[in-house]
Amino acid sequence: MFLYSSAVSIFAASEAVQITEAGRRGVSRLVADAEAGHTTVLRRRAEPVAAVVSYRDVQRLADLERDLTDVALVLARAASDSGNRSSLDDVIASYGYTRQRLASMEDPV
Repeated sequence: MFLYSSAVSIFAASEAVQITEAGRRGVSRLVADAEAGHTTVLRRRAEPVAAVVSYRDVQRLADLERDLTDVALVLARAASDSGNRSSLDDVIASYGYTRQRLASMEDPV
């Protein structure tokens, strides 16, 4: 539940303004508001087109995205895991190589 509630809290205290109003306020004020934790959603003809958020919130969203990707991978693995395991040597051999042959090959530039 933490992941969802964190993402929602970023936009919970947001204010929607038309782009012309945002222009009147000026970039400095929008940035100061974002630094203070206030998100401003910019609208064009009543449709959201952008948001001014703090960099801290952008970092939090990036962290949440990584966490959600990890959760999705774990769930996919759990749903598809047959319990069968292969050794690295078996996988390498299935491509027609050995560890020794791979070690002797030059790295591509």
